[in-house]
Amino acid sequence: MGPSTAIAVYLTIWWVVFLGILPIGVTSHAEAGIDKGDGGDPGAPVDPKLKKKAITTSWVSAIIFAIVWCVFAFHIITFPALHGD
Repeated sequence: MGPSTAIAVYLTIWWVVFLGILPIGVTSHAEAGIDKGDGGDPGAPVDPKLKKKAITTSWVSAIIFAIVWCVFAFHIITFPALHGD
C-alpha cells in the first residue's frame, strides 16, 4: 500500500467513523426544553462537542487503519488485483 493509498484509506475510515460518532451524546434544543425562537431548528444540538468527537474519531480511525494495514501488509487476506504481483 503506497502512501497516497494509505492516506485515502485513512481519510475514508476517518469520515465513516466521524459520521458514526457524531450523534452520540447529543441533546437537541427540543429535548432540553430550550426555545430556539424564529428560524431555529428544534432538532439542532445544544452542544455538539465537535472537538472531542474529532479527537475520538482520530484515535478510533487510527486503530481501525492499523488493523486494515496489518491485514494488507501481512497478506492475511489476499487482494491479488491490488498487489500487482
